[in-house]
Amino acid sequence: MQVIFDNLGAYWNGFIVTVQLLLGGGLGAAILGLLVAVLRISPVASLRAIATGYTELVRNTPLTLVFFFIAIVLPTLQISFDYLPGAMIALSVYTSPFVAEALRSGINGVPIGQAEAARSLGLTFSQTLTIVILPQAVRMVVPPLINVFIALTKNTSVAGGFYVAELFATSKVLANANGDAVIPVLVGVAFFYLVITVPLGQIAAFIERKVAVLR
Repeated sequence: MQVIFDNLGAYWNGFIVTVQLLLGGGLGAAILGLLVAVLRISPVASLRAIATGYTELVRNTPLTLVFFFIAIVLPTLQISFDYLPGAMIALSVYTSPFVAEALRSGINGVPIGQAEAARSLGLTFSQTLTIVILPQAVRMVVPPLINVFIALTKNTSVAGGFYVAELFATSKVLANANGDAVIPVLVGVAFFYLVITVPLGQIAAFIERKVAVLR
């Protein structure tokens, strides 16, 4: 295990980049996912169709292909990003349909009478959604949303194949430099992933218990 302690600086640098990818990708996915979820329940049929098509297309596309599109295809169209922002965009796009579906399930879980009561008071669709529906829906879907972000944490490893020096890319460099200690190198990488995912799982379990009590 000495190889882990000897390379803590490299592990730490990869860990920081992984956290940046999680935060940037998670924020983008949350914003885009919320927009798609709202469009999925829109009273306008064309908007619902666009959101449905986007959801089905993206969530059934491999993440590597999304990265390839951002890193390889877009530059040929004179649209390019630095490696780290490009990776955040790819993760945001790929994760957003899963966020949208989690939010939509929460919205559908709110009793229909809530929306009918709001409309009877004269509230518009947007007012009903933001004031009445979303606050209740978000509380119910926080645990599954955290599971989406746990999956996002593990998906950041794909960025290592596109010149982003996160934990997975760090593990390849350290494994090549320490061929006789590959297993300890991978154990160190797994530990730093667990530093992110285990607390997220605990938060999800805590919120799920709180929501159960409130119900």
